Order: sequence, then C-alpha cells, then structure tokens
Amino acid sequence: MKHSDLSDAECAIAQALGVVGDWWTLLVVRDIAGGVTRFDALQRELDVSRKTLTERLKSLVENGVVAKHRYSDHPPRFEYRLTDAGLGLLPVLISLQDWGTRFVAGDGSLTATTAPTSAEAQRVQGLLGHRVPELALRSSRDEPTDPADRWTVLYCFPGAFAPNSNPFPPGWFDIPGAAGCTLEAMTYRDRHTSFAARGVRVRGISTQRPDQLRAFADHADLPFDLLSDEDLRFAAALRLPTFRAAGVDRLKRLTLVVDPARTIRFVQFPITDPAASVDEALAQLTYLK
Repeated sequence: MKHSDLSDAECAIAQALGVVGDWWTLLVVRDIAGGVTRFDALQRELDVSRKTLTERLKSLVENGVVAKHRYSDHPPRFEYRLTDAGLGLLPVLISLQDWGTRFVAGDGSLTATTAPTSAEAQRVQGLLGHRVPELALRSSRDEPTDPADRWTVLYCFPGAFAPNSNPFPPGWFDIPGAAGCTLEAMTYRDRHTSFAARGVRVRGISTQRPDQLRAFADHADLPFDLLSDEDLRFAAALRLPTFRAAGVDRLKRLTLVVDPARTIRFVQFPITDPAASVDEALAQLTYLK
C-alpha cells in the first residue's frame, strides 16, 4: 500500500497515520502541547524550514487537530492550539516517549525510576528554567486548579492508594521506584507547616482519577490538594517521564519547585528516597526565596 493511500484504508491505524504519520507532524503537536504556539517560535524550537512547518500546520488545521487563533490584527498573526482531536493525541505522544525510553534507550525493563546519568534524567534536569504552562487540573476536591500560580512544590508520584478503596495494581512492588508514595505524601503532610511558613504551597500530581486521589487524601489526612493529570496534559506539556502499569500511564517520581512567574527553579529526579526528597525540597527553598 502506498503512503498516499493510507488515509483511505479501512484500518483505523492506517487512517490515523495518514494524518499524523510523519516525523515533523508529531513533533509539531508535541511542541504545541508544550506551549510553543506561534509560527516563529515553533520554527526556532524545531529547527525546521518555513516551508515544511507551513505544510504541516496547514495539514493539521485541515484535519481538525490544530486550530488557528488570531492574536494580532495589524499585521494579522495567528497562534496554534490543540483541538479536542489534538488533545486526544497526547497519550500517543506519551506512549511513544515511554516506548523510546524503555526499548530504544533502555533495556526493556519496566521501571518507575532511572539512573542519574541517563538521557531521561538529563531531559528532566533540563526543565530547570522552563515555564510551567497555564492549564487546569482536577483536584482531589474535583475542582479545576492551576498547579503553579505562586511559589509551589509540585511533587509527581506514580500512584497512592487508600486501603479498602483503591488496591495496589498487580506487581506494583516489583516495579523499581513505584513504592513510597504514601511515605512521601505523609512526609509532606508532616512538613506542611514548614512549607507554609515560607509562603510555599505543596501539591501532588499523579495520573489517577480525582476520586481515587480524594480517597487517598482523606485516608492520609492531607492538608494540601492532590491534582489529577489523567488526560496527560501536564505530562505532555513538560515531557515528564512515565511508565505503564496495570494499563495506566503513570508519572515517575519527581519534584519541581516553581516560582510565581511559573518558572521551574529546582528539579529532583531521580528520587531514590521519597522522605528525604521532602527535606531536600524544603532546604532548597532557603536559597531560592
């Protein structure tokens, strides 16, 4: 079958590849998801020719993956935002990233962490100085919440489970780095007044549903919100590392300290000691604020 025939095939995979099946198209979607929404910025980020970028953006708009929004009348200028169809591609991007990390760069092992010298660790450490995009995540109180609109410690965790409500996924304790979420959350709970005294908010983020997070927050008596990234918008925006367990894409454990300008000022990844990482984040705030 010729590539040009893919969009007419009966196979839904082939139809999808007819829309987003080349190198540049998915990278354009990746960068728009990360908050790079204007033509010149996309060209700089991707280091692609204007002709190639124009063609990919035109195709994405025509296929309903991206929408154009005017931000200047004189001269007319547009930015590009993902539609619902575009947002539906975020799990695909996350899966590709996870597959590449595990099977191309790695040895195929399932893990919730990484080596400090890995390319994955370097990518996450490279978030230092980057800006957290503005988006709303559902909280454990099931309210839309901006994760970073003031000094905030955002700790990302694979999954926290309340007894008799959300059982641990099968094989959870066999996955390196997966265990320790309860200890981490309770350590943040016990240190919460110290963070608050510094004018810093604490928020945990996972890909669990809001109701699952609420059950755990109630069980652990947490004084701060847990936020749900179940649609992977936050993970895709920052290209956060993930792994897949029990059919769910889950965030690897990492911590970001964000200032009121939404700039990431401190990164912890990998985290080998969840409790000690809380004290490390608290200590870093002494130098940052």
